[in-house]
Amino acid sequence: MGLVYDLNLWKEAHQLVLEVYKTVDKFPKSEIFALSSQMKRCAVSVTANIVEGYKKQTKAHQIHFYNISDTSLEELKYYFILSKDLNYITEEEYKILISKSEEVGKMITGYIKHIKSK
Repeated sequence: MGLVYDLNLWKEAHQLVLEVYKTVDKFPKSEIFALSSQMKRCAVSVTANIVEGYKKQTKAHQIHFYNISDTSLEELKYYFILSKDLNYITEEEYKILISKSEEVGKMITGYIKHIKSK
């Protein structure tokens, strides 16, 4: 078993976190402790649960953490919608964030299938 940081899944999820941080830095200051903070926590949760799941010993525990990661990703997608509807991000920024998050979601699903097939 190699390092989790070598997984394409981790790399893509980490890039999404960086993109979220860059995006919310442009939000109104009134959102620092609200939507901005929640989006950062949610994005980090996606990647952190990938790391945690990778180190678990049983398939069931691994899958559990990848499912949490996937759930956090779905929550993050809602925050992208909300950000767009509040005009904090443009339609183009929204499309980029959704596209990146959907790619990470596909990778999580693929990784879960891989674990189940072992």
